[in-house]
Amino acid sequence: MFEYKIKKLIENSTEIKNPEIEIPPKHEMGDYAFPCFELSKKLNKPAPEIANKIVSKIKKPSFIKEIKIIGPYINFFIDYASISRKIICDIFKEKNNYGVQNIGKNKTIVIDFSSPNIAKPLNIGHLRSTVIGNSLYKIHKTLGYKVIRVNHLGDWGTQFGKLIYAYKTWSNSKELKKDPIKHLFNLYVKFHKESKLNLNLDDLARNEFQKLEKKDRKNLELWKLFRSLSLEEFKKIYKILNIQFDSYDGEASYVSQSEKTLKIAKKLLNTKISEGALIVDLEKFKMPPFFLVKSNETSSYHLRDLSAALYRLKNYKPYKLLYVVGSEQELHFKQLFKILDLMKLNKNRFFHINFGMFSFSDNTMSTREGNIILLEDVINKSIDLAKKIMQEKNSIAKDDSNIAKKIGIGAVIFGDLSNDRNKNIVFNWSRVLAFDGDTSPYLQYTYVRCLSILKKAKKEQKLIPDTKINYKLLQDSQETKLIKDLSNFKKIIIKSGEEYKPNILANYLIDLAKDFNEFYNNVKVITDDKNSTKAKIALVYCVSQVIKNGLNLLGIETVNKM
Repeated sequence: MFEYKIKKLIENSTEIKNPEIEIPPKHEMGDYAFPCFELSKKLNKPAPEIANKIVSKIKKPSFIKEIKIIGPYINFFIDYASISRKIICDIFKEKNNYGVQNIGKNKTIVIDFSSPNIAKPLNIGHLRSTVIGNSLYKIHKTLGYKVIRVNHLGDWGTQFGKLIYAYKTWSNSKELKKDPIKHLFNLYVKFHKESKLNLNLDDLARNEFQKLEKKDRKNLELWKLFRSLSLEEFKKIYKILNIQFDSYDGEASYVSQSEKTLKIAKKLLNTKISEGALIVDLEKFKMPPFFLVKSNETSSYHLRDLSAALYRLKNYKPYKLLYVVGSEQELHFKQLFKILDLMKLNKNRFFHINFGMFSFSDNTMSTREGNIILLEDVINKSIDLAKKIMQEKNSIAKDDSNIAKKIGIGAVIFGDLSNDRNKNIVFNWSRVLAFDGDTSPYLQYTYVRCLSILKKAKKEQKLIPDTKINYKLLQDSQETKLIKDLSNFKKIIIKSGEEYKPNILANYLIDLAKDFNEFYNNVKVITDDKNSTKAKIALVYCVSQVIKNGLNLLGIETVNKM
């Protein structure tokens, strides 16, 4: 909000267009700063001298409290007391919609996230794509974009030849009925164990997949069964996480388009046959070849992903397409995006939103070996631990299973999203469920503390966010710090969206909660001074609303007691 206005002040006082405005590292250095280094080099004059000349030309607007020269910087201090009325009244007026903006009007963003392989349970490795993608959906929707959520299921490929062979050879109808996904997963693991002893199994599996691609009735029926059972299981976990999708079209959905995609690719790209496979040579771009058709004449996942991209371009007409997929697939997306570049279809619309690995201490996960940590088990354990902690603390909500559920699920989600997505995460139970520190329970507790103050205040006075409230009474440094935090909320949402990083929003909420708790511990909210109390109560309400709205953008529900 203020950055743009300060840019205009600098532009009007210099010949610089779109000057770079910085955020000082310390509060006492101001809220915004303009560095004079470049002007110093250009004009061959000392930076402080240039800074003084610029400041002399600036007519200080009412929202600026002070302009101070600190070394080569011009530092601007915002008068938050003077703007508190607008910020507080806007939050009161917009409530749950506070933060909504119109940046993405008439623009569509497609987000491809979660995307598990069918016939296997959702494991902890799927958490990152799922919660990062869901938060990016909420953030971009709040910024005004039309957002399409695509769950690009891994439901085609040679692994299904393996599963079909395993099912035909070792399946047990009782086990399938009892726990279908577990049974299918065990069959997949068994195949890989047996294939080490019998080298012919891989060839037999390839044959089964070839039959599937040629629409063999039995194999197609089995594949449909695997997909149906898997989708039912996935949706159960998504419901727990309160996540939905607009499309579950997986790889198989684009097999029928492969022939059309091949024709387009052959027309626009330099394709060639290499060892029996049809490829696009990307050697001059220092990348391996892009496989269109394998040597056994079955379609490749490269071709299916290219078909999916073409389908989305044609049917969704997106401004951007985001692929929320782990860093281990970086090469694949570089290849795909390069192919789209060569076809003159990218136009800076495709983005790989990569992320690091997720683990518990020294545990590693291997689908083929069957060593995985189920996502449902992680969620249930987090809920159970939340119940235990609440009972140990003798919480007033210790017997409320719904609140424990929200706290437990929120802890898992925030334990992921509070980290920079580019970094690997080692999950630590005691840290993510702590009621203090940088955690979801800490934010939930702060929100409940706000509600407690508001409930107490209602007995003493009527809360009316109108012209009768004198917000200029909010002069304490801790009060103005909170107003500053609140004024930055919309900017933080924009930044989180632009960088595709929910941790920016998560860290902002932690800072807001810390500032509020410092305010709570040092400032008496309800006093004999009714005017001062009204202003402070309005401020507390706004903090609660922004915490609620911010957590919602991360996919976390708030609780009303703890």
